[in-house]
Amino acid sequence: MTSGYKRARLIYNPTSGREEMKRRLGEILTLLERGGIETSTHATCGEGDASVAAADAADRGFDMIIAAGGDGTLYEVINGLGEKPNRPPLGILPVGTTNDFARALGIPRNLEYACELITRQYSRPIDVGRAGKKYFINIAGGGSLTELTYEVPSKLKTMIGQLAYYMKGLEKMTRLRPMELRIEGDGIEDIHEEIMLFLICNSNSVGGFEKLAPAATLDDGLFEVLVLKKCNLAEFIRIVTLALRGEHFNDSHILHFKTNRLTVTTPDYAQLNLDGEYGGTLPCTFTVLPSHLNIFVDEEGKTHY
Repeated sequence: MTSGYKRARLIYNPTSGREEMKRRLGEILTLLERGGIETSTHATCGEGDASVAAADAADRGFDMIIAAGGDGTLYEVINGLGEKPNRPPLGILPVGTTNDFARALGIPRNLEYACELITRQYSRPIDVGRAGKKYFINIAGGGSLTELTYEVPSKLKTMIGQLAYYMKGLEKMTRLRPMELRIEGDGIEDIHEEIMLFLICNSNSVGGFEKLAPAATLDDGLFEVLVLKKCNLAEFIRIVTLALRGEHFNDSHILHFKTNRLTVTTPDYAQLNLDGEYGGTLPCTFTVLPSHLNIFVDEEGKTHY
């Protein structure tokens, strides 16, 4: 561990999960203090607040920022740091519903272990995706199905977790609609197809499914892109079943490639989903920013999740 006290800004969502951070805040501050990290806190109070708090912490020269919440809190913190020339290393305390990004990095839900990873201060550089003027670290997507993640009421998400997503997804299956899409990217042939959805993956953990984009890694300077072409409901259910086992890549409805930059356009109205949050609409250009952030992880690469 690095010698000397470090100053940290802990940005936490008091409503994440089942308000776990709110209940355990004193215990967590004690653990960090024992590990040589002097921590001040900021409780978020609304949409976009974590972005403002992260930008402010970077400007004030904190040695590190700690994001405590789910993927939504982490998404906001990343967007607060994305444009900053000085981006302090980031610690993650995963207390949300899905915690996809923490899972991809092996950061444990056990908060004692998660604090220990931060106090050891071993960081790993990771790629960040840019979508227009916004940033994402896990996934960007579009198509009628990707809209379900921000249609699920937050109270419902907290109460029943991922089941809420699946319930909403089943409801949406009854109104699947394809959209016309054009994809142009570095090192790929142009794609012009009717599609059900597209996913631009920066990590291998997507909605809790680790076999959907198993080759996506956080430090290779590339996105792994999946496109689901137009299909009917029966075909869609079959492809989802294959995807759960990681056997979907050979299906004729799936397009799959890697690139570091792509532009996606459509004549239709299409919303974007960035790390599970509303990210605006198409058209959009997506770019990998290699090694853009440093995240505290296990130095031996062990997975504790």
